[in-house]
Amino acid sequence: MTIKENYQFAKQAYAKWGIDVEEVVEKLKKVPISIHCWQGDDIAGFEVNQYELSGGIDVTGNYPGKATTAEELRSDLEKALSLIPGKHRVNLHAIYAETDGEVVERDQLEPKHFENWVKWAKENGLGLDYNPTLFSHPKADDGLTLSHPNEEIREFWINHCIGSRKIGEYFGRELGTPALTNIWIPDGYKDSPSDRLTPRKRLKESLDKIFAVESDEKYNLDAVESKVFGIGSESYVVGSHEFYLNYAMKNDKLCLLDTGHYHPTETVSNKISSMLLFSEKIALHVSRPVRWDSDHVVILDDELREIALEIVRNDALDRVIIGLDFFDASINRVAAWTIGTRNMIKALLYAMLVPNDYLRQLQEEGNFTERLALMEEFKTYPFGAIWDYYCEKMGVPVRESWLEEVKAYETEVLSKR
Repeated sequence: MTIKENYQFAKQAYAKWGIDVEEVVEKLKKVPISIHCWQGDDIAGFEVNQYELSGGIDVTGNYPGKATTAEELRSDLEKALSLIPGKHRVNLHAIYAETDGEVVERDQLEPKHFENWVKWAKENGLGLDYNPTLFSHPKADDGLTLSHPNEEIREFWINHCIGSRKIGEYFGRELGTPALTNIWIPDGYKDSPSDRLTPRKRLKESLDKIFAVESDEKYNLDAVESKVFGIGSESYVVGSHEFYLNYAMKNDKLCLLDTGHYHPTETVSNKISSMLLFSEKIALHVSRPVRWDSDHVVILDDELREIALEIVRNDALDRVIIGLDFFDASINRVAAWTIGTRNMIKALLYAMLVPNDYLRQLQEEGNFTERLALMEEFKTYPFGAIWDYYCEKMGVPVRESWLEEVKAYETEVLSKR
């Protein structure tokens, strides 16, 4: 059977449950995923003075061909985007500024240092998101930034974050879609602290100073991101989930949930519905923790499907800002982007092809037998045929055929670096 014939067969199967597949496909086309640039160069960035990766982050592997310039990184992103259906966004860190060989400290970065990124985004119809980089820097060597006891160091990072929000606002104004500017810090202690409150008090004061500077929400959305622990901050992290959840709610900021930043027995999918009750919007960094915050490439596992289901069944596609955050240097980096992003989109498609309203009704009626039976049966419904049709319709490779393009790109481009 052809892709179209398979699609028609699958379409009829879903129609029996009142699911309009054509409507689903049109809706999926409008969902942007924010693709993180740092998978392409192992979070090295392009600062003139490059510093060793720090902040409790580690990238393992030495697969050849990583991007070493902004031009190479943009080329690699273009290749990945050509293999991913839909129109999406790119997420930048401050260390990806282009300064023409000039040493520019992070607290001095300006919109002009990202003009090439904005020009490229316009040419490719992309939105841009942004993150201040509060790691891999001498002023973060002891693992503290916005909560540092040294006021001079705190002010450096405060000014960096203020400047970052201006850069995010610049992105939003130029591209006609608001940038998400997300603050994450590595601050914490390796061993049990004797005082948990004071660093958190300093962090609160630093954030208050950052957000006291006006930023137009039409162009820039502010988010704060928690973490449970990191390498070098195993016992205590200043910016915990409880800290940022309360700060975001009190100060009308977005709370960003990273799927790798919680205890292994916690799931972000279980948090989404609670967050949506009290927040107009939330943000996600979708990763795959294996035993810890290891940032593996996203696969179509149970938790990814459950995250997508929570977004879709709660009619929150326009309320949940979806970004990715993984980095693997043991495999082809363009393939990593392609695998992870296609899987995020697949999960959303899967969720849209489930009779969520009927399953909700069964739960309300206490009919748990039929609910469980149908939830299991829909796991093997022919959603793959809809996915193949969607890819073909969007002009990207169907099934694993995209891998041949990545292999060719590796031979022609990556292997020559």
